[in-house]
Amino acid sequence: QVQLVESGGGLVQPGGSLRLSCAASGFTFSSYVMSWVRQAPGKGLEWVSSINRGGGTSYADSVKGRFTVSRDNAKNTLYLQMNSLKPEDTAVYYCAQGNNKGQGTQVTVSS
Repeated sequence: QVQLVESGGGLVQPGGSLRLSCAASGFTFSSYVMSWVRQAPGKGLEWVSSINRGGGTSYADSVKGRFTVSRDNAKNTLYLQMNSLKPEDTAVYYCAQGNNKGQGTQVTVSS
């Protein structure tokens, strides 16, 4: 049974940084593309970033240059380093494997 548990969200001022983590279990983590998606208040799910088995990464234009996705296959953990945060980054952030996603972690960017 796939389980994804996100952590690391919180309240941060514009320009600040946060590092999200996602602990994965129930599947062979190293074999799968992993992604981060987010949902802002009143909006649909938005893809943020993905990382493939070999460590290749891709980003939405809205976060390119500010966010960095990484993975530690030995720890079955996915990360999202978020720098230069903007109020429009406010959302619930989910890690995802295929159609599976966790419960999410809230990120609020506000002064």
